[in-house]
Amino acid sequence: MVAGVALLAGADAGLAVRLGVSMTLLQLGIGTVNDVVDAPFDAGRKPHKPIPSGSVDPAAARAVAVACFVAGIGLAATVSVPVAVLAVVVVAIGLSYDLRLKGTAWSWLPFAVGIPILSVYGWLGATGGLPASFALLVPAAVVAGAALAVGNSLVDVERDVAAGRTSVAARVGPRRAAIIAVALFVLVALAAGVSVVAFGGGVVAALATAGAGLVPVVAAAAAAGPPSPRRREIAWRVEAIGTGLLAIAWIGLALR
Repeated sequence: MVAGVALLAGADAGLAVRLGVSMTLLQLGIGTVNDVVDAPFDAGRKPHKPIPSGSVDPAAARAVAVACFVAGIGLAATVSVPVAVLAVVVVAIGLSYDLRLKGTAWSWLPFAVGIPILSVYGWLGATGGLPASFALLVPAAVVAGAALAVGNSLVDVERDVAAGRTSVAARVGPRRAAIIAVALFVLVALAAGVSVVAFGGGVVAALATAGAGLVPVVAAAAAAGPPSPRRREIAWRVEAIGTGLLAIAWIGLALR
């Protein structure tokens, strides 16, 4: 997503790749720390995962995470100082989720703050600034981030309840959590369509953008069915991919 936004902003392929790889490294580091933290909870519940299965040593995983963070921030620094600072912020947000807020009623907050940064990272890295339309895009991305967090909490709700951990889904119940996610994604899709018209994109472009926004809506609705961790995980991944594609379509049509 970051590389796509950078290309839309006018970056050449080399710069877009640097930005995309930098963010990928940061996310790999955050995901690795998450696996380390989750290892005690995954033991016996997700034995196929690398650390619980014994195929990866926790110390090695921590070393990989540090290496990803250093490489990601270093690559960001080759773009600009503001992008490097933003990379550090991304790491801080990710670690706040991994080490403190995951499994709590506040687990949605890092998603809500972190998701908007993806588009900002790509555009800022490509141009050195942000257009006025980001004043609408960023708040909408906050809502999308919160929706993704709710969907993510659904994936492991039974495991969280069994382990005594609190999440949005554990607090309000799986069905209500799915309804909340659907409602939030609907708001984002409507905001996308209306904003494209406001920026002169035309009705067809607005409908196309809003239509793209229906992908995470449908995926979130699928998670509201009978309990199935596998289906919920697939639904959440579709939500995440659909949200990223919506952001690229939205930026491309609103800022063309």
